[in-house]
Amino acid sequence: MDKFDVVVIGGGPAGVTAALRARELGASVALVERERLGGTCTNDGCVPTRVLAKAARLQREAQLAPEYGLIGPPPSMDFTQLIKRTQQTVYGIHEKKQFIKHLEGSRAKVYADAGSTHFIDPHTLELGDGSIVNGDKFILCIGGHARRLDLPGAEHALTHSDTWNLKHLPRSLLVIGGAATGCQVASNFAAFGSEVTMLEIGPRILAVEDESVSAEMERAFRARGIELHIGIEGVDRIEKIGDELRLYYRSQGQALTSVAETVLFAVGWVGNVEGMDLEAAGVQVERGYIPVNDKMQTSATHIFAAGDVTGRIMLVQSAGYEARIAAENAVLGPELRYEHHIVPHGGFTDPEYGSVGITEQAARESGAEYLVAQVPYADLDRAVIDGRPEGFFKMIASHETHRILGAHAVGEQALEIVQIVAAGMAADMWVEKLAEVELAYPTFTAIVGLAARRMVRELGVIPLAPEWRALARAPAAEWERRD
Repeated sequence: MDKFDVVVIGGGPAGVTAALRARELGASVALVERERLGGTCTNDGCVPTRVLAKAARLQREAQLAPEYGLIGPPPSMDFTQLIKRTQQTVYGIHEKKQFIKHLEGSRAKVYADAGSTHFIDPHTLELGDGSIVNGDKFILCIGGHARRLDLPGAEHALTHSDTWNLKHLPRSLLVIGGAATGCQVASNFAAFGSEVTMLEIGPRILAVEDESVSAEMERAFRARGIELHIGIEGVDRIEKIGDELRLYYRSQGQALTSVAETVLFAVGWVGNVEGMDLEAAGVQVERGYIPVNDKMQTSATHIFAAGDVTGRIMLVQSAGYEARIAAENAVLGPELRYEHHIVPHGGFTDPEYGSVGITEQAARESGAEYLVAQVPYADLDRAVIDGRPEGFFKMIASHETHRILGAHAVGEQALEIVQIVAAGMAADMWVEKLAEVELAYPTFTAIVGLAARRMVRELGVIPLAPEWRALARAPAAEWERRD
């Protein structure tokens, strides 16, 4: 029986981060992964999704080419080649990251392809081959998987994890769920030429985002031919009829149907808790996730958890942050507390969207005074140059402290834009200082400076003649450093 100070279960970003950090602190460490190292993001999530988004972007750029004097036949979609490229990229990322090499270089013991792993007691694991691993502390980084609806005919539907195995581009696709995953799938496949329909049970798509983001994305999706049915009451069953699927659902008190070649569930994410006998270790599970306290401890205080399995912020950057907290608390004692407060995120859709910090609704509900500056992409020179004037950037700041509270964007490079604001928020920057940053021209990120300068004018912290101040929200030039 092998014995270690810390046993990490799961070889995704959280697991690898936890194992390496625990080794840096001097603990003896084992990492157990039932399949391939890399986790959801590399194998099944953001990496392959971004490859599809790149293909969709190239398709869109080809449509603009004649306007720039580039004449030629439009490209046709070779879906088999796209899937091949996706698989090659995932393999290339694995080769670049060298997960096992880094772990073994740190002298962590790696049990890759360990198969089904389960607890025998609070300190003992049995691996798929019958090997026994004992640990003083454990860190569960076991990730999650796409949720499937429990309804008749559900076996005919796919999840996003199945798209990498499609043999051809579906001529029609019905996406159930309008959150981040559903929107990315719908956007990409619509760009490839599929007829896409989306059903969402909530009052708007991307319900966790700022309302202005949801509204702009709905408008953009409809303009791209995506059929949206929002506020449905439920989905009842799926029937296979020949080479098509018929979905039965309810909306506004009516029984309705929709037909497509492919139906895809994008209805959430649940933790990989099945088959691990967590009860033998004293670890509680709630609604498919492992709850933790602010020190990343589970109900069994010697067992920590990080990443998607906790059911909180399911982003790779957040998983790494939680894993570092868990590793340090496992090795040094539970002293550190996690706090997710600046987490930029978004979607590789067309158009892109990105967010960081609080929404305008949250600012309004807080009761505190705040300011909002919203700049349309049409005011941004780079957007006009690139033929992408669609979208907006919105920034929210405290009227009292002048600190930036949040930012939201829809449009080209939206995620890159909100990263600029996230860095400013992390530095506790006043909006006046952000307004003075000499951002390069012409760039998409220059829109941050435009918004900041509009906000500075509204705050009244710079000298202006009375007649000029009377001009509400006078425009600011992208290239000006200060007013």
